[in-house]
Amino acid sequence: MPRLAQLQQWLADQLPGRPFELSPASADASFRRYFRVSFSDGRPSLIVMDAPPEHEDCRPWLQVAALFRSAGAHVPEVLAEDRALGFLLISDLGSTTYLAALQHPECSQLEAAHLYADAIGTLLAIQASSQPDVLPEYSAELLRRELMLFPEWYVGRHKGMTLDAADQATMMSAFDQIIAVNLAEPKVFVHRDFHSRNLMRIENGANPGVIDFQDAVYGPITYDLVSLLKDAYIRWDEEFALDLLARYWEMARKLGLPVREDFGAFHRDYEWMGVQRHLKVLGIFARLCHRDGKEAYLNDMPLVMDYLRKACDRYRALGPLLKVLDKLDPVPVEYGYTF
Repeated sequence: MPRLAQLQQWLADQLPGRPFELSPASADASFRRYFRVSFSDGRPSLIVMDAPPEHEDCRPWLQVAALFRSAGAHVPEVLAEDRALGFLLISDLGSTTYLAALQHPECSQLEAAHLYADAIGTLLAIQASSQPDVLPEYSAELLRRELMLFPEWYVGRHKGMTLDAADQATMMSAFDQIIAVNLAEPKVFVHRDFHSRNLMRIENGANPGVIDFQDAVYGPITYDLVSLLKDAYIRWDEEFALDLLARYWEMARKLGLPVREDFGAFHRDYEWMGVQRHLKVLGIFARLCHRDGKEAYLNDMPLVMDYLRKACDRYRALGPLLKVLDKLDPVPVEYGYTF
């Protein structure tokens, strides 16, 4: 039986006597798909997740949903599940992402600040519930595997370039330093993609709704802050982002979370974590384009590269990596004239 027909039959069994219509809700960068289940009787819509078991495993999603829900995060409620088939029926958190809400012409800076304050509150709650040995470790091996997406997909495939031995050694040395700084951070539960496309704006409800958390790990405390405040899909003034970061840090200290006592040291952790994430993201965006045909991600690369360059420029130890980036993406020289 075709996969979609199998899904419809499973839904009919879960919803006896309730005619429904399916429409695409969203798709992520995996084999997982989501459909909105709409009813003609006016009852609230639902979401069904289709995670083909030969490619995806529902168990991490269910585990993290339970962890985050118990922490107080607004995640979808599980109404029915079939792990063998890879189907989950869950509550619908709506179709308005934070990104859509923040980009709305009527969204003021004040409203944006309120939305981010809500997101930071949720992040603090998740982090405060953290325990070791519950989620996979954000290990040196995983951090390095992510970093290696950059030379493979961005440098080799997207730019069509091969680094010489000296530049290759410079990049690998930088990767070693980045990983060392990342691993020295205090550890908490990490969503791994806590950004404007995975946070939902809820009308008359608790913001934000949190989705796409199945890859959560136990790792560096600044990681999700980078995802949130150095978002690949929306640009904010550095002053605005820094103010939000400082507010997070103050609240985290009051709650007893293991952030650095010195804000400067905490900010350095955040910046170096951003370098790791943005190298990874550039590799992922290149792979999504060239392997999966999702060319729209090319539009998001310049912002990510801008974050990466600025962070490398701030720290002397990352200067050699910045020179390699300059060879890959030369910055246009601006000439000024004096008369």
